[in-house]
Amino acid sequence: MRAVVITRGGGPEVLEAQEVEDPAPLGEGEVLLQVAAAGVNRADTLQRVGRHPPPAGASPYPGLECSGTILALGPNVPSRWAVGDKVCALLSGGGYAEKIVVPAGQLLPVPEGVSLTDAAGLPEVACTVWSTVFMTSRLSPGESFLIHGGSSGIGTFAIQIAKHLGIKVFVTAGSEEKLAACKGLGADVCINYKTEDFVERVKQETNGKGVDVILDNIGGSYLQRNLNSLGVDGRLFIIGFQGGAVAEVNLQAVFARRLTIQAAGLRGRSTANKAQIVNEAEKNVWPAVAAGKVKPVIYKTFPLSEAAEAHRLMEASTHIGKILLLP
Repeated sequence: MRAVVITRGGGPEVLEAQEVEDPAPLGEGEVLLQVAAAGVNRADTLQRVGRHPPPAGASPYPGLECSGTILALGPNVPSRWAVGDKVCALLSGGGYAEKIVVPAGQLLPVPEGVSLTDAAGLPEVACTVWSTVFMTSRLSPGESFLIHGGSSGIGTFAIQIAKHLGIKVFVTAGSEEKLAACKGLGADVCINYKTEDFVERVKQETNGKGVDVILDNIGGSYLQRNLNSLGVDGRLFIIGFQGGAVAEVNLQAVFARRLTIQAAGLRGRSTANKAQIVNEAEKNVWPAVAAGKVKPVIYKTFPLSEAAEAHRLMEASTHIGKILLLP
């Protein structure tokens, strides 16, 4: 099969589509997929430069989500799955390839009304957002929610599911085009972080109270400002470190307003934990997608041979929504 190989640590030019061996034989509870499309995520760019290695036993090729067709079933795969089924999947790696082996617990049916290609843009964002702000931070109807990077794949999804559930949504983004896209998806308060202080704007829009939950992909450089933007019993969930991993923080606000700081990723979790998250996402998110209330926002697709171009676009941060690779 063909797969995108990271030939060495470095820039996008180190990605090469090569002929590689087919996946290993199927183990207990595993399925073999013919990949239709793979999502490109920032974690893939970190793996490319050597900062986010795959977990033990995972495919060495990048790609944390895909869509495709089931080619074969291993022993003891649940009876709901059959050869020929159209699915999408949360992966530990290996999506940038023509075939991939996936634990059956990480499969999701392609939602009604979504194309097989576009479905590749759903698993990572749906599982990330649902597991962080809903399962862990317990964001609830009637609360308020700030999303940094509102025009990203995760941001465009988070806006839609939060609005669907009756939550007031604040976003930050770095251009008027991105803010307009966020508003079009339902965001209530759109803040240009290059020209406005998001802490001040949040305080203005909430009569000084602050928001209930923040989903943050920046990390260190935003830590104190995020804490200053939270209300009493507020929850900050950190999913990335684009602004660094180290910060000095005044803990008085944390103490005075009973704030909670949380952080987690998906890739390193156990198979059982991923299966639980996938199950919760299917139960809680998939009906909204099937009803057209939440849609994958696809910015651009590239052939597998142009993975380097896809990474350049990701790192330029000019996209709105998801970038996909097509084998």
